[in-house]
Amino acid sequence: MAATRNRKRSAPEQDDATTGGVKKRLRLGSIYDYRKLTVLGEGRDGVVFKAEHLRTGDMVAIKWVRAAADQRAFIREVGCLATCRGHRNIVVVRDVVEDASTGDMFIVTDFVGGRTLRLDLWMAHPDPEERARSVMRDLVAAAGALHAAGVMHRDIKPDNILVVNGGGLKLCDFGSATPVKPPGKPYEESRVGTLLYTSPEQLVDSEFYDPAVDMWALGCIMAEILTGGPLFDDSSEERMLKEMADMRHRLESTGTCKLFDELPELSAAGREVLAGMLAFNPDERMTAAEALDHRWFTGKPERRS
Repeated sequence: MAATRNRKRSAPEQDDATTGGVKKRLRLGSIYDYRKLTVLGEGRDGVVFKAEHLRTGDMVAIKWVRAAADQRAFIREVGCLATCRGHRNIVVVRDVVEDASTGDMFIVTDFVGGRTLRLDLWMAHPDPEERARSVMRDLVAAAGALHAAGVMHRDIKPDNILVVNGGGLKLCDFGSATPVKPPGKPYEESRVGTLLYTSPEQLVDSEFYDPAVDMWALGCIMAEILTGGPLFDDSSEERMLKEMADMRHRLESTGTCKLFDELPELSAAGREVLAGMLAFNPDERMTAAEALDHRWFTGKPERRS
């Protein structure tokens, strides 16, 4: 199941820059300014490892993108990260370096800890709703910053969320991220990211979507925290689509579904946020700004129109 859950689709490149232009524009430093320590993880495009800057002694995390990978996708990833620089819930890009002898390139970010949310996602907690609220507050804030900056992540999942030493969360791995296009402009591929967190509109191969896809992924994570397991069975795209259709039918015909039946102790405010992020119609899906202003996060009474 773990291997299936993390199945990821690559994002096609949308930048026409040449590899040489990428390197010239970035003015890449050298990977030999850093000393590799331990491997933190391995993804589709390369390896992430902990390293030490030889001059300052700073601990960093470095994503190694092999020369054989799409170099234009690399510049897009760096650009999306840089656009969102400075938000406390988004990993900070510190440097971009290369190995001149191999052509490999590297993204250097702050080292915030070696653990992802996946490792403790289903740990027992005396107040599951309060834990979900704490986690989701950080994640929705990160999504809100991305979307305000005109960026979609397109692969939000527990494996791409770092648990910060000392508390808090940071969104990382922007390999599938892309600038948001104007309404009506299609994306080159609909199914980008990881199947289990893919929105309904992407699963039906729509190339017209928007940042609402990130909110759907956040709804899946919230459900996972509250129930202790994934929202859907991702054994196949067809199976997921059937489960989504069944869930939508029950919600529209009875006002409830299996997910909410499993959460009898979830507060009314919590249900509103969860249902809002998991709205099947992306135009009706709760935005990050709306979620952060909701009484489930603010503790304020519900606004009256």
